[in-house]
Amino acid sequence: MIARRALLALPLLASPAFAQPAPWPQRTVRLIVPFPPGGTTDVLARALAAKWQEGWGQQVVVDNKGGGGGVIGTQEAFRAAPDGYTLVLGNNQTQATNGALMTNLPYDPAGFAAITLVARAPHALVVPASSPAKTVAELVALGRQPGRGLSYASPSAGSSAHLMSETFARRNGMNVTHVPYRGAGPAAQDLAAGTVDFMMATWASVSGLASGGRIRALGVGGATRFPDLPDVPTLKELGYDYVSGDAWFGLFAPLGTPAPILEKVHEATVAALSDPVLRGRLEAAGFRIATMTPAEFGPFHQAEVVRWAALVKESGVTLTN
Repeated sequence: MIARRALLALPLLASPAFAQPAPWPQRTVRLIVPFPPGGTTDVLARALAAKWQEGWGQQVVVDNKGGGGGVIGTQEAFRAAPDGYTLVLGNNQTQATNGALMTNLPYDPAGFAAITLVARAPHALVVPASSPAKTVAELVALGRQPGRGLSYASPSAGSSAHLMSETFARRNGMNVTHVPYRGAGPAAQDLAAGTVDFMMATWASVSGLASGGRIRALGVGGATRFPDLPDVPTLKELGYDYVSGDAWFGLFAPLGTPAPILEKVHEATVAALSDPVLRGRLEAAGFRIATMTPAEFGPFHQAEVVRWAALVKESGVTLTN
């Protein structure tokens, strides 16, 4: 009888109800960056990937899928299996402004699982070192000169830099031409070369060029002056508070990704950004580290969709897709 009872119990012990979920990750994790290499988002992604790989003991591959203002890479992440092996490092463009700018966006910005905010990147209004403009007021005056006009660069059409630059020009009656690029890196290089006249750039994307004396900051975004630019006033101080916002960067996964995996990615990200060496390097490059729990990041993301939609309306920018 005892033997018979033992045999009857065997199927129960093997039942899926008693099976433990496999530990994650067990293979390579892909982190999609929806922009070309060398830009602000890429710098953050590679820093995180290296730390995750150390902690998880699995390879983490940064996959640059640039194009379409972040649409191509973000769409790929949106359609990926919700198993934790595809993540995307999005920003306020891919997860907020694109929805307000494009009528046929091939992904739903709300159709992602929010993991954590990673960092903010204050903007700076910068010009080539060769520019005759030494102040924001002088740049505005140049843009108002009859028959002159100025060109400005942005990492892509619809980016926060594009929207803020256009709003800045419209409010100040400047004659400007927008020159979009495929990423912040190429845009910053052309700015330094004098190919374009100004750029509303994240400081993280141009700080190296500034320290090398190739570009000059006229005003900086955010509530306070940058520690490494104590003599450069904030745009808010100068009365341009409507273009003083930050870009932000956050981690997302396909909707339906298990909550324990989201929490594990969040914990690994917080741990990585708590490393004093990495944190110091990112802050020196112009980032402001800022993490949130998944429960906090979801509402933040929803509020940002509303906020950037308002700026899209004021800027007058429209895109076709």
